[in-house]
Amino acid sequence: MSAALRPCVALLLLALVVAGCGYSLRGTLPAHIRTVAVPVFENRTREPAVEGLITRAIVEAFSTNGRLRVVRRQDADAVLEGEIVGYDVNSIAFDQQANISQYRLVVTLNLRLRDMRQGRVLFEQASVREQADFRVAGPVSLTIGREETALRQAATDIARAVVALAVDRF
Repeated sequence: MSAALRPCVALLLLALVVAGCGYSLRGTLPAHIRTVAVPVFENRTREPAVEGLITRAIVEAFSTNGRLRVVRRQDADAVLEGEIVGYDVNSIAFDQQANISQYRLVVTLNLRLRDMRQGRVLFEQASVREQADFRVAGPVSLTIGREETALRQAATDIARAVVALAVDRF
């Protein structure tokens, strides 16, 4: 077997063994990536201040995930950049008095994770759609505060999904 062919055969055998055993090669970031910066996402929607809500939720999700420490951009091994290109809140359930009792928040994002040490893009994905459902009780006029809290929770759920997508894809 030629020297040029050996690495290809070894890689093929490794892939077959890993696939056959049910193991995955995902979940390992490059070893030098230990910190991440998350600049405020661009808001390309008509929803005011949604960029702050989503960015704060993603920073918190990175912090609680524990795999990467959130730092300033100039100190970061990687930077997660994003654009919010869709933000829709739709009613999906009603009570007996026809008041909205459940909403669905759908956020569409363009994401890019940059390796700042090696100057390359680790991943880039457009039109990532994440959603979260949340309940409110009583007439909307009485539940505005609850709705805002529920929106923050929905953003937290979406942020966790974004962090998992960024960290666990390797």
